[in-house]
Amino acid sequence: MQKRTHDLPMTRRPLNSYGSLENAIRTMRNHRPLDLNAQVWQSRHSPADFATWQMAARRCLLEGLHYNPGPVDLQPTTLYREERPDFYLEKIEFNTTPWFRVEGFFLLPKAATAAKPVPGLVVCHAWGGPMLFGKERIVNSGRDHPLLAAHRDIHYSGRYLAEVFASHGYAVVVIDAFHFGSRAPRGLPGLPEEYDPFALSVDEYKTIESKVISYLYLGVKQLNWAGTTWMGVNFWDDSRCIDYLQQRPEVDPGRIGCTGLSGGGWRTNMLAALDERIKASVSVGWMTTGDYQQIYNVQGAIGTFCLLPGVWDRLDVPDLTVMTAPRAAMVVNCAEDPLFPPEAQAEAERQIYEGYAWAGAPDKAYVANPVKGHCYDAEIQEEALAWFDKHLRGRV
Repeated sequence: MQKRTHDLPMTRRPLNSYGSLENAIRTMRNHRPLDLNAQVWQSRHSPADFATWQMAARRCLLEGLHYNPGPVDLQPTTLYREERPDFYLEKIEFNTTPWFRVEGFFLLPKAATAAKPVPGLVVCHAWGGPMLFGKERIVNSGRDHPLLAAHRDIHYSGRYLAEVFASHGYAVVVIDAFHFGSRAPRGLPGLPEEYDPFALSVDEYKTIESKVISYLYLGVKQLNWAGTTWMGVNFWDDSRCIDYLQQRPEVDPGRIGCTGLSGGGWRTNMLAALDERIKASVSVGWMTTGDYQQIYNVQGAIGTFCLLPGVWDRLDVPDLTVMTAPRAAMVVNCAEDPLFPPEAQAEAERQIYEGYAWAGAPDKAYVANPVKGHCYDAEIQEEALAWFDKHLRGRV
């Protein structure tokens, strides 16, 4: 096995260290085979067939999720429907597994009909932000909270992300990720059996949210002890959102995409990599390489949704996007994002472009590097719309 070096050039000061254990961790990483990293695999196989690699990489990733709930009857229900200027907003419920029934929002453009179906999008909320809210961060539920408004202003130019796409003719479905919003834990010590986050003052909200955050590690242990992973739960829930879109007669089942910021970008990476029903994706604010990230910022950037034992010793993060080929994938790496070092972004970009060239689809990958911080602002939203219009509507 060829050992790798961690003497990686970095223009930023690393944000975390494991102290006396740091060298041991780096040595462990040096011994990762990364045998399913696209460029490593390609260099070791002749002929290096992309489809063979893609199949092996997907198998590794799917097995690493440690979760497959099997077929499920969605049994969708519309709880209410209201008219907005450009679309109809529905609050919905559907089964994602035999043990989860989730709430969501469905946004349907007014022009959409069974005779004239429109493209659909799965839009994912971010990880960072007010945890007692999920889907309400990017959909106007008719209620607001000061912390939600601040989150929108910082990360989305004050806009509701899902509504931007609905207003431009896309049917959109949004759900809460596990441990967020309506799926945040309740009834544990320090947490009431029920609470309405919209009704909480800022101070009351922060008290409850701090407890919810403190139970994240318990959630990881519970899921792992149940034999699964955080990302496994979220991937399958997100894939059921595609099922939901395809069951709506107003949505074209062959023109579905996905997008999200940060943790939502990670969910986008996963969904596009593993579910070929996604024809175009836009991942914002989650792309790096494992080696750089370990040195630079694991503590502040690597959430529980990233933990997949048996995967990251074989695959690297850019492989998620390469796995998506030849379907259209746009990745936005903001140059001033404090979560990821520029060198890691550049290396990930190189691997993505080379991977798509290997797949014979160089025109289906696009990596953008706006000089911005961690955001999915109005300018990026316009680029994402253009990407979806090109690849889901055929507009040039």
